[in-house]
Amino acid sequence: MFMSTKDAIIAKGKTWWKYTKVGTMVLLALFLTFLLYLIFADYSEGTRTGYVTKISRKGYIFKTYEGEMNFGFFGGSVNNGKPSETIWYFSVSNANVAKDVENASKAGHKVTLHYKQKYVKIALRGETEYLVYKVESTTDSSAPPAAIPPTN
Repeated sequence: MFMSTKDAIIAKGKTWWKYTKVGTMVLLALFLTFLLYLIFADYSEGTRTGYVTKISRKGYIFKTYEGEMNFGFFGGSVNNGKPSETIWYFSVSNANVAKDVENASKAGHKVTLHYKQKYVKIALRGETEYLVYKVESTTDSSAPPAAIPPTN
């Protein structure tokens, strides 16, 4: 059967458009899979031990719990007497865990925070990529007392 040039061009165009649509759908599916992986997958998981110095609920639209933990002291001669990076910033997505962190902060107890590090920060989860999901109280006999009793 003989096709005119116009019919051949239309047939080629339909074939090209079909492959373009399939290719676009495949690329979109790959992009969405990659995006979901970045949002829900964990980069790392671990613990940090120290004293919680701050926990607050903040945010303009999405209110999240944000905290700071001090897990060290001065660097000594290694850093020429300057404070080393001992403040760790974290987010808490669960209100009950945030309450436990707040109680530990008020009491001045040394705690171990279990966290999952995400690939990306998302405003719905918090301002940091470190999401605390569990709090353990740490008993440390070498910890400084909460208050020094007065001497007479």
